[in-house]
Amino acid sequence: MGHLSYMFNGLTRSFSFRKGRKSEDRTGREAAEEMAKEAKKNDLILRTSGFVNIDGSNNFASVFSKRGQKGVNQDCCIVWEDFGCQEDMVFCGIFDGHGPWGHFVAKMVRESMPPSLLCNWQETLAQTSLDPECDLESDKKHNWFNIWKHSYLKTCAAIDQELEKHRKIDSFYSGTTALTIVRQGELIVISNVGDSRAVLATTSDDGSLVPVQLTVDLKPNLPHEAERIHQCQGRVFCLHDEPGVHRVWLPDEESPGLAMSRAFGDYCVKGFGLISVPEVTQRNITSRDQFVVLATDGVWDVVSNQEAVEIISSTPDRVKSAKRLVEFAVHGWKSKRRGIAMDDISAICLFFHSSPFSPALQVHPCTALK
Repeated sequence: MGHLSYMFNGLTRSFSFRKGRKSEDRTGREAAEEMAKEAKKNDLILRTSGFVNIDGSNNFASVFSKRGQKGVNQDCCIVWEDFGCQEDMVFCGIFDGHGPWGHFVAKMVRESMPPSLLCNWQETLAQTSLDPECDLESDKKHNWFNIWKHSYLKTCAAIDQELEKHRKIDSFYSGTTALTIVRQGELIVISNVGDSRAVLATTSDDGSLVPVQLTVDLKPNLPHEAERIHQCQGRVFCLHDEPGVHRVWLPDEESPGLAMSRAFGDYCVKGFGLISVPEVTQRNITSRDQFVVLATDGVWDVVSNQEAVEIISSTPDRVKSAKRLVEFAVHGWKSKRRGIAMDDISAICLFFHSSPFSPALQVHPCTALK
């Protein structure tokens, strides 16, 4: 239990923020939100296109987002290095809004999820430490994953409830997907709500890089998703001018036509099979694993997993890896989707190992990519 005690004591100190007894009156969520503000001041959080590489960290994150042809960019991203003041942790998230208020919904979920997850993780960690029957060290991989999974499930449920009651955001016909990962040492935990995708690049026996898809695109036509929607009286079908694009519809009208089966918001169809419950999975990073890319469907609609891995790995400067992937997707829309308005396109590339050619960098906004 030594590692657990160290982790828990470290979190307790982190949540206090060295502000004495006043911090004791703070709720866990408020303290976590304060941590986010502090992290932003210390250049540990990136919310725009750019890159993050804190001196001494093995993590290197490249982020880029491009507006499509449908109006305001409804995609948004976040990278939080030293997540929760833990030196071995990083949080990455990518969010794809839709509907009239989609960009507001996506940003609200982006801002709410990290502190809420951190708070729930701390609470679950504290409860686990008091359970005499649970020894984290005896089955470390399984127990740590269960803590993260429980924390994610609780967080997503709370955020969806908060969003429904939000006074300034109308999310009845608007929503967002949410794909996030937490790297804790050699463990990565992936949480997916919607149809964004995470792909890992790993080295095969012959030395080549191969893609491993870490998430399932949660589309309405997946058998288990369609079954749930139909049981709730929702409908799933394609429009005549969109063959192959399955959408979720209300029982008695052709609305709202969502192309994903899980999302935050979209309360018009929440009682008819749409849910915000995340699929939470894990993977232990090995020396063969090089990087993971998180991207919205604007990328995956025109770029294969293999192409994405090849593009990123062949980019000499890691700083520009996400931008190069997005630019490749832009060309894909022009050549493969002529006549169709290009979607917003966003990507995060998180490298697991420090590059011998990269200087000691910190958080830099998009101007560094030009």
